[in-house]
Amino acid sequence: MSTARFSAADHAHMARALQLAARGLYTTTPNPRVGCVIVKDGAVIGEGWHQRAGEPHAEVHALAAAGAAARGATAYVSLEPCSHHGRTPPCTEALIRAGVARVVAAMRDPNPVVAGGGIGMLTLAGIIAEVGLLEAEARAINPGFISRMTRGRPWVRLKTAATLDGKTALANGQSQWITGAAARADVQRLRARACAILTGSGTVLADDPRMTVREFDIGRQPLRVVVDSTLRTPPAAAILPALIVCHHADAARRAALENAGAEVIVLPGANGRVDLAALLVALAQRGINEVHVEAGAGLNGALLAAGLVDEWIAYVAPMAVGDTARGLFAHPPLIALTDAARFQLADVRQIGGDLRLTLQPM
Repeated sequence: MSTARFSAADHAHMARALQLAARGLYTTTPNPRVGCVIVKDGAVIGEGWHQRAGEPHAEVHALAAAGAAARGATAYVSLEPCSHHGRTPPCTEALIRAGVARVVAAMRDPNPVVAGGGIGMLTLAGIIAEVGLLEAEARAINPGFISRMTRGRPWVRLKTAATLDGKTALANGQSQWITGAAARADVQRLRARACAILTGSGTVLADDPRMTVREFDIGRQPLRVVVDSTLRTPPAAAILPALIVCHHADAARRAALENAGAEVIVLPGANGRVDLAALLVALAQRGINEVHVEAGAGLNGALLAAGLVDEWIAYVAPMAVGDTARGLFAHPPLIALTDAARFQLADVRQIGGDLRLTLQPM
């Protein structure tokens, strides 16, 4: 649908709905982030956003704020209202009961259970229903939910921190700290929005990280996932409890890890490695929308080689440490530059004394 039919006021109200949706950035998983604004005679009479799964959706909050005044009003929603019974009743029914005259949705719901059903129900009820206002902005808020619904796997966001010459640590393993405090705090925000944090057993053995969200009280912790082909993770590792994914499971090691609170699953791939594509499918089946990767060169390189990186957040510190230091990706040698994985810049900004590059594969 062309956006030419939408007025400047329509754009302003939908922009506000998107702002409201972003308030659920850290908390709505596995549901999408959604905002709603209800307007009558040019005035906002109700606002709401979805806060947590199992709690009322954005439309319900906005309708409650508007009350009886919602009759004859326009509802601006960042995602097509749901038309099915989940943990909560359908929002389309609530909008119809409230008597709104018009509903503008930024985008259709990618969930095949909905997939236009909400718009269809509204239209049958005599409500003007339109879709496509600020759709690109709406999609950017929910990349993981859209990915899970359309591709059957989460959105994979790879985070790296490196020197200007592309090194992540000295040859002896020292890496604290390449980037500054501001960049490390920024990483906490990336962790907080994720449904799962993925790392490899090499990182666990080298650094014994917790991989938790420490600077934001979001009322939950992302699922921690360790790719560990041969179950090298110690039962006393700080990252536990976690989901451990292996190629094959030694019975004694598996029992020790499970006794320490881990869940172990076996997903064998080629060459004694974990099947990473199957792992992402398994995570999607658990309702995981966004996966945040903090790993070493081995897992980074395997994800890149498999074409499983959807977004790369690269923090670059203005220092050089030489060619003997550790690199970002373990990757077989290339014969030609045309074989290189290529990315396009989506955003560049300074975070403290470092640069943050946001890249997406071409």
